[in-house]
Order: sequence, then C-alpha cells, then structure tokens
Amino acid sequence: APRVGRGMAGFFFSLLNYKTEKYVIAENRRIGILFRLYQLAVLGYIIGWVFVVKKGYQEREEAIQSSVITKLKGVTLTNSSETGLHLWSPEDYVIPPSVSLPVYISMYQSSLKKKRNLSLIYLFPSGVKTGVCLNSTGTCEIHAWCPVEFSKKPTEPLMSEAENFTIYIKNFIRFPKFEFSKSNVLETSDNSYLKRCSYDKDNDLYCPIFRLRELVRWAGHDFQDMAAQGGSVGILIGWNCNLDKDPSLCNPEYSFTRLDMNLNNSVTSGYNFRHTRYYKDQNGETYRTLYKVYGIRFDIMINGQAGKFNIVPTVIAIGSGVALLGAVSNLPVMFMSKDNLLGRDTEIEKTQSGFSVGGSGSKGERGEITKNDM
Repeated sequence: APRVGRGMAGFFFSLLNYKTEKYVIAENRRIGILFRLYQLAVLGYIIGWVFVVKKGYQEREEAIQSSVITKLKGVTLTNSSETGLHLWSPEDYVIPPSVSLPVYISMYQSSLKKKRNLSLIYLFPSGVKTGVCLNSTGTCEIHAWCPVEFSKKPTEPLMSEAENFTIYIKNFIRFPKFEFSKSNVLETSDNSYLKRCSYDKDNDLYCPIFRLRELVRWAGHDFQDMAAQGGSVGILIGWNCNLDKDPSLCNPEYSFTRLDMNLNNSVTSGYNFRHTRYYKDQNGETYRTLYKVYGIRFDIMINGQAGKFNIVPTVIAIGSGVALLGAVSNLPVMFMSKDNLLGRDTEIEKTQSGFSVGGSGSKGERGEITKNDM
C-alpha cells in the first residue's frame, strides 16, 4: 500500500513538471537555406492565400435571399397582312402580363382561327383518329380543330422597334446571418430619377433601367437577328460583399449571356411557343385562335456571398498555420538522413550526449549536429 501511495504521489507531482523539447542545430548552410525557404513558403501561403485571397479570417454566408420585380415599357405600331394595323403595348407583348421572372417579350405572332370539326389529313395528324379512312385518297378522318396548323418561320420580326423598349429590373437581396440587405436601385428622394436614368456600368451603376438592344448586345448578339427566331438571354446579378468595409462598396455586378445558342449555331436555337384564346359565336359554336409566338425570353439569376470578421475562423486559420510551420521545421532533419543530400559518405551516428554527423569531407560541407536539452 505505501508503495502504491508513493507511485500515485509521484504521478501527480509529475504533472507539475515543465518539459521542453530537444532541438537540433545543423551547421550547414544548405540545410539552413532550405529551412528558411520552407518557412517563407508557408508564411506566404498563410498570409497571401489564406488571409488575403480567401479571407480566412471571415465568417461567410452564401445563402443569399433575393426577390426580383420587372416591368417593361414601350409602345409601337405595326401593319401586317395577318394583324393589320395594330398598336402594341406591354399588355400585348409581355406574356403572361403579370410575369415577374422570367420576362418573355413577343416579337412575332402568327394566328389562325379554328373551329372544332372533322377533317381529312394524310400525315402527321393533329387530332384523334375516328377510324374512318378513304382508300381512294389515302386519307383518314380525325376529330380536331380545323383548319389544321400550317406554320412557317418568320424571316423578320414583327416589332423591330422593340429594341428601343426598356426593362426595369428591381432586385432586393439579404444576407440573414449578418442582417444585411440592399437593393440595386439608387436610394434617392428624386421622384424623376427613374424616368430619366439609364444603366451605365461606370456612371450610373444603380439605375435599374436597361434598353433591350443593349442587353442583347452585351450578350454578344444583334437584337434584330435574334428577334426574328426568338432566343433566351440570361441576366446574372452577382453580389460579392466584404462587410468589413463600408456597405457602399457592396455593389451589384451584371453579366449577360445567350442561353439558347451554342458555338455551333444549332438548329435548336431560338425560342417560340403556342397559346390559344377561346370564344363562342352568336350560335354558341366554340372557336379558338391559335397563336404561335416567337420572342425573347429574359432569365434573371441572382447569386452572391458575404463575409465578415469573426474570431473563430481567424483562430483556426492561425492555428493551422502554426501547425504547418511546426511540421515544416522537421523537414530538413528528415532530408538529412538521405545520403543523396549530404553526400554518400555521410552517416549519422548516435553519441552519449546527442547526435553528430560524421564522414569524410570538411566540417562546412558535411555539417555537424548536436542535440542537447534546453
């Protein structure tokens, strides 16, 4: 029992001892230069990459909350064989009229008045077969809207003046973790500002009024060429905010691209769809007008991230750097055990007082190592 008690007491007293690590001094310039280069590389990585580039001292949030409101303005007058003299306003060419995201602008509409009836057709039926066929003509009867559709691609847009229309894109964003919110509209008490401003990257960044011709041009295409067959334009608004700086430096960044066309100009390029309007005549007969619409679709996409100083990621980044420096300090000692670094005739031998490097050659070339307690 006394022996066990002395052992327990010795264990607890040993916890109060202060211990230091042993160190190795290598009097070799090549090893010293290598060691300092490793240290500089690690410091450069920690300061340059972790703290400056990646901002490892910040807490980050990428879950951006966003909403977008859009409005189009522009009126034009057209005169064609299909529609006659027609005045177009946003209620006519924005489909559907209440859309906020995405925005679709009709550039060309072909219409055909149809009545539900029986029809004879050869190929590609646009209805339900009744089972009645005529062998003499090779046709079969179908139950469909008559006459059947015969569509053709337009060669020029109906509303060529639409390139001067404007679109109002109002974007609200919020980073809930930091309770930070902002808009892409200039905060001003001037009620006439939005009526006279136009977006300019350098001079008027916070004006959300864009001209359609410029949007398509920034995407790398011509509006008139795109409007004939239709297309899809992506509008990307990016918010990359460093909240350690003044909030006025958190600005929207716009980029534009065409989404429906690849580099090979595939036949799938373009954008169109069909929609109908139903009505009845005075006899109660149901009719419908089928519209095939070619137009430009604007898809508005929002992304972003925000960062702000926080002590936790800062301590983690510094601790990782210190640990990496400690690991690097042992690399030269590991390399010293390789013959091809210090010479083939160099060997490490253990002495009673520590370690020494022996072998042929002078002291400066060979190096000496001593290992003692601090």
